[in-house]
Amino acid sequence: MSAHVLVLGGTTEARELAAVLAARPGVRVTSSLAGRVSRPGALAGDVRVGGFGGAEGLAAWLGEHGVDAVVDATHPFASGITANAAHAATAAGRPLVVLRRPGWRPGPGDRWHPVASLAEAAELLPGVGRRVFLTTGRLGLAAFAHLAGTHFVVRSVEPPGPPLPPDTALVLARGPFTVTGELELLREHRIDVLVTKDSGGEATAAKLTAARRLGLPVVVVRRPPLPDGVTAVADVAGALERLGFSAP
Repeated sequence: MSAHVLVLGGTTEARELAAVLAARPGVRVTSSLAGRVSRPGALAGDVRVGGFGGAEGLAAWLGEHGVDAVVDATHPFASGITANAAHAATAAGRPLVVLRRPGWRPGPGDRWHPVASLAEAAELLPGVGRRVFLTTGRLGLAAFAHLAGTHFVVRSVEPPGPPLPPDTALVLARGPFTVTGELELLREHRIDVLVTKDSGGEATAAKLTAARRLGLPVVVVRRPPLPDGVTAVADVAGALERLGFSAP
């Protein structure tokens, strides 16, 4: 089968899919990265970095580069990119596959507080805890910048820019993380509440297990909804099936 597939995103699933597609005879794969991480890992196939200029720019790019199908394998919270991909694929007459790892689900002993946004998480925090392990990424920290009297331990892959909460300790690290390591971090910093986005996946799930073992509350930001009429597949095998390829 001859095809050119555009894969949006540098997630674990995007990398796995790109590798599988690039290994198939006659299949060209291009991975598109937003460029928010300065040192992304290696990707199979062609790689482009940067935006397309919105939905119209992406639709034009699909036509100019002979793309046959689009896979949106971006982060579950990259709702703007997902919306643009849906509009562009429709405008260009190309099939769109949205690849999303399943979200996390609370288990026995979990003390989860689901919220709809970072702003809602910040509003809730003063009544839940004062020593916060904040693992929502380096973007969006401004939502917590007004919270004086709260100590934040912020973990991100790269240093965040201002504004930051006034009392912030920064931990630069990239997953996967272990339960043992997360327990050590929570105890060392005397954390009494964890704040996270429902990113899903195994690479950063250990913090949830650690919080459960310590009996800590967890503020979980729910995922934004998919665009109307768009459904997602949960894994690479599902994406291959939607694309019309057999599983490897």
